Amino acid sequence: MTALSRRDFLVTTTAAAGLLLSVNLPAAAAPASASASAKGFTPNAFVHIGEDGQVTLTMPYVEMGQGTYTSISMLVAEELEIPLGRVRLEHAPPDEKTYGNPLLAGVQATGGSTSIMASWKPLREAGAVARVLLVMAAAEQWKVAPDTCRAETGEVIHAASGRRASYGALAAAAARLPVPKDVPLKDPKAFKLIGTPAKRLDAGGKVNGTAIFGIDARPAGVKVATLAQSPVFGGRLKGVDDRAARAVKGVRQIVRLDDAVAVVADHMGAALKGLAALEIQWEDGAHGQVSNVQVARELEQATLAAGPVAEQIGDADAALASARTKIDAVYEVPFLAHATMEPMNCTVHVRPDGCDVWVGTQVVARAQAAAAKVTGLPLEKVVLHQHLIGGGFGRRLEVDGVTRATEIAMKVAGPVKVVWTREEDIRQDMYRPYWLDRLSAGLDDKGRPVAWSHRFAGSSVIARWLPPGFVNGLDPDSVDGAVKLAYDLPNKRVEYLRVEPPGIPTAFWRSVGPSHNVFVVEGFMDELATAARQDPVAYRLALLDKTPRAKAVLELAARKAGWGETLPAGAGRGVSLQSVFGSYLALVAEVAVAADKSVKVRRVVAAVDCGMVVNPNTVRAQIESGVNFGITAALYGEITVKDGKVEQSNFDDYQMLRIDEAPSIEVHIMPSSEAPGGMGEPGTSAVVPAVANAVFAATGRRLRKMPIDLSRA
Repeated sequence: MTALSRRDFLVTTTAAAGLLLSVNLPAAAAPASASASAKGFTPNAFVHIGEDGQVTLTMPYVEMGQGTYTSISMLVAEELEIPLGRVRLEHAPPDEKTYGNPLLAGVQATGGSTSIMASWKPLREAGAVARVLLVMAAAEQWKVAPDTCRAETGEVIHAASGRRASYGALAAAAARLPVPKDVPLKDPKAFKLIGTPAKRLDAGGKVNGTAIFGIDARPAGVKVATLAQSPVFGGRLKGVDDRAARAVKGVRQIVRLDDAVAVVADHMGAALKGLAALEIQWEDGAHGQVSNVQVARELEQATLAAGPVAEQIGDADAALASARTKIDAVYEVPFLAHATMEPMNCTVHVRPDGCDVWVGTQVVARAQAAAAKVTGLPLEKVVLHQHLIGGGFGRRLEVDGVTRATEIAMKVAGPVKVVWTREEDIRQDMYRPYWLDRLSAGLDDKGRPVAWSHRFAGSSVIARWLPPGFVNGLDPDSVDGAVKLAYDLPNKRVEYLRVEPPGIPTAFWRSVGPSHNVFVVEGFMDELATAARQDPVAYRLALLDKTPRAKAVLELAARKAGWGETLPAGAGRGVSLQSVFGSYLALVAEVAVAADKSVKVRRVVAAVDCGMVVNPNTVRAQIESGVNFGITAALYGEITVKDGKVEQSNFDDYQMLRIDEAPSIEVHIMPSSEAPGGMGEPGTSAVVPAVANAVFAATGRRLRKMPIDLSRA
């Protein structure tokens, strides 16, 4: 074995069918050594224990409100036998070899509801290795067998003699020991912390205002900039008259780029006034006539032809031809913006010999690489200071904001904080793709589906973001939620056609592929129940005998929601079921439709089986958050493009769900001994079809296009 301070724990190989990933125990093979910069010992890339007993966790994932800091700390604290409050956090540096996400092909990224799934074993192993080394160090000092000692609340105890030693006192000795292999993990029955409703580690700072987000970064001498970018995607800056802007008090500099102009000032107020005073001329370029109407037409045309097959079971064509009843439908979902509460921002200081970047990003290593590319500096000369994120939703899986800020900083002496206005944030977003779906199903004489055909077209984010993941015209994200359904469908074909919208940038959006596919699948499943003249819940249950976890959550959600109980006129209940992100979630939405055709979601009941639960508070919070995020999309979410420009600009025309519109939400968690699934996104994908199906129950109008607009239903 070679002695390494940090070891590879991700092995990635590419095969014809896609990416094959395996995870190895971090730091399980080499001797540990004391940190050169601090006394104590670092048995692996994640845990450091100082001689003062302080336990520091190098956090491989970022916190953007989803509870990652707390839940992953719980994994380490559980195995290390310390209280959660004893864990101090520091952000992992850009280092994909050490901190890459094994479920995202080794990219150092937080997204796709993968953090707990990816950490469940490696981070527990990291804590267990540290614990075993401390016990071994104590046993060696006391000349006793290690199995006669135990770790407890930050100490090693030898019960027979009454001796005890703190982790801090044992740190130096532990650092000299070889790291053991195949360290056993705790039996879940012995868990003291995992599964408990632990309080959030990041809550205090967010409540008292001491928490530092990217937008709060204030290096000495920092100036503030805001910018205008070409309103047409791919357009260029033709000219700018900046005389009035330069006259604004506090404005220091006007920076021109090929497709943007920025005003650098002493503070944001001056920068905004300066920006408003600019007289800018743009060249629209090749995309000046692009519209979402054009995009929809192209998608519709594309779906008339066959596409690469994502899933094939039996013979759907033959089954359709012989089916007693045939149902066809076309579904459509629009572009969506992320509209995070913390608008895009990045602070950069470029010097001849180096560059510092202060930002909240979901892709630390890619952000560092983006700044290095702009400056021409080697990676090691770019220092990235990671901060809390005020909402990511996939937007900060992109580094365009870092690139833009670095381009501006290259022309400014000293550090500059580039802050996008809300208007710029919405009009220059990278959008959830527009999708169009064609579905056909055949039913037998009992109304049971004997054939299912699903063909859809839209952008592939994976093809751009992770090219090796796009294989044979398919990517796993675009088809997620459309393939491997929980339902027993004997003849099924799913086809996907990649069609990129001209000039319009697309990106991951909270709940990624399932945000589109679950709406379509669950809406169409409701249509089949209606055609069969059967209750939507009972219809689904009859198709779930082979997936008992899915059946159990559906039964629980329906029972807790009072499915079948009478509702007043104008009200309705709708249901959805999904098995995505490694979790099973059933959701019932109750809506009321007013005389003016407005829709209010009054109540949502969710039942989830997400495997073993690390923190039930986090599971509930993520479903509640995802539900409200999804209701926003269901009722209001739509980005439209005309003449190459996004028409929406702020929360007045890209509306968010208001606090008085938020429904009552109940979350019921099913006990499970399975490995954890993801919970950051399922609530978003589940609620949209449940709301649409509830509107149908209330009005008899089937909604196949989002957002909800009963005037066009």
